[in-house]
Amino acid sequence: MRWNGWGWNAWGMGLGWLFWLAVIVAVVALIVYIARQPSPPANKSAEEILKERFARGEISKEEYEERLKTLRST
Repeated sequence: MRWNGWGWNAWGMGLGWLFWLAVIVAVVALIVYIARQPSPPANKSAEEILKERFARGEISKEEYEERLKTLRST
């Protein structure tokens, strides 16, 4: 069967649908890939970072208080 000069047969129709299915799968995969990328870290103040470091035990209480005092004096 011919339609507008294009010969349509079982292989042509199958490959056409396969092509569009591949395009749709690629677009969905790209959207999922972009959605799973980690968001950039929020801008935190120096005091917030200092509090987090103290909470994780990276710095002692004395060091925390000293650095906090330094931050607040500037």
